Amino acid sequence: GDGEAYERLVRRHQGAVAGRMWRFTRDPRQLEELVHEVFVEAYFSLSGYRGRAPFAHWLNRVATRVGYRFWKRRRRADRAAAPLADWDTVAAEPPPPAEAGELLHRLLGQLGPRDRLVLTLIYLEGHSVAETTDLTGWSRTLVKVQAHRARKRLRALLERAGAGRENGPWTS
Repeated sequence: GDGEAYERLVRRHQGAVAGRMWRFTRDPRQLEELVHEVFVEAYFSLSGYRGRAPFAHWLNRVATRVGYRFWKRRRRADRAAAPLADWDTVAAEPPPPAEAGELLHRLLGQLGPRDRLVLTLIYLEGHSVAETTDLTGWSRTLVKVQAHRARKRLRALLERAGAGRENGPWTS
């Protein structure tokens, strides 16, 4: 109930939360809204914080769930997403790192929220299966199965986009 104390928490953790939410959107306005949503949800959920782990870990879980819900809402709104035909012009050579990151972000955007979340947590943020289980609240088995299926779906998107040509740099 101490507004000043909560304001100090927000200032202390705002940068880390914004960094996490950047994985969920690249739009600065949406990013700001998501960061705000994380801290509002955290404020109303403070009674659920048990203090067994650092506050930053608990806040990270809140942020992950807010981002996941954002992707789910957006997915429902974007049912008529742009067709993958736009990606037919992807070159066989790997793009420069900045373009590769943008390509990956766009292809991840074509995946469902669960697939996108598990790939982001494990491969982009480098979390272990156990850490991903903790962040999502999913079982260990679900995380492993979801990661396997998500990799398969991402590979299919890459192949349809022309980036997975045989003997090309994007094949595994």
